[in-house]
Amino acid sequence: MSIIVVFGKNGQVGYELTRTLSTMGDIIAIDIEECDLTRPESILRFLNENKPRMIVNSAAYTAVDKAESEPEIAHKINSIAPSVMAEWAKSNDAILVHYSTDYVFDGTKNSPWTEDDSPNPLNVYGKTKLAGDDAIQKSGCEYLIFRTSWVYGARGKNFYLTMRKLLSEKEEIKVVNDQIGAPTWSRAIAEATAQVLVQVFSPASTLKIYSGIYNMTNSGSTSWFGFTEAIRNNMIIENPQQLNLARVIPIPGTEYPTPAKRPQYSCLNCNKLFNTFGIKLSEWSVDLHKLYF
Repeated sequence: MSIIVVFGKNGQVGYELTRTLSTMGDIIAIDIEECDLTRPESILRFLNENKPRMIVNSAAYTAVDKAESEPEIAHKINSIAPSVMAEWAKSNDAILVHYSTDYVFDGTKNSPWTEDDSPNPLNVYGKTKLAGDDAIQKSGCEYLIFRTSWVYGARGKNFYLTMRKLLSEKEEIKVVNDQIGAPTWSRAIAEATAQVLVQVFSPASTLKIYSGIYNMTNSGSTSWFGFTEAIRNNMIIENPQQLNLARVIPIPGTEYPTPAKRPQYSCLNCNKLFNTFGIKLSEWSVDLHKLYF
């Protein structure tokens, strides 16, 4: 079987990928302990030693606010590391699967962003992720870039887990209600990725015609406040005895200033994913409910 290297095995998406891709090849899942993505020589050494047929890069510097004060580290992980992987893939006839973000857009549009819209990131995180996307496209390797948004899951650090904790501990929490996006379950991303790769590697197809960027998010949209309310409601259904959960108060983003500016509207149009592969992720609240039941 082909060797598949998954970078970021301890992350939300990486953890799920090690399961969903297990039937497609011999998985070598790694994280910082095995390969330091801030050092190109570490990446090259690992790839040369293992010679994968497919590189799946789910690793990223995702601390959006912290990136404002650590731009060099964010650039190394989000921009340089994918470039190194892409150049290696090009030279070794390998395939690169990479994950990008809704934060490459500035949020000024009133309808879901398409793959053809011009990016204009507002923060360091978005800028470094966009630079990584551009480097992959310019490398000449065969690639799939999946842009997703508001990723959450039952492990790691994410908004969902933070809100569950705060709802259990506080009497009241204030959550931004004027930033709109699509919460996307990490498992849904991994399963959709596997479905795409099964088609790409079918005998009748070649990846070259499919290389490109594809938006991949759960359907529908909500605000951070709406997402929190849904989390709260599911917690009550999960355990009806939880009557002392915090009240959730909607506030404008201006009342919750952060080091990194966020886009007001970052929903992604996923028609290309459906039209090309016949894949459409569930409505966001449906997948959120699956985490509880």
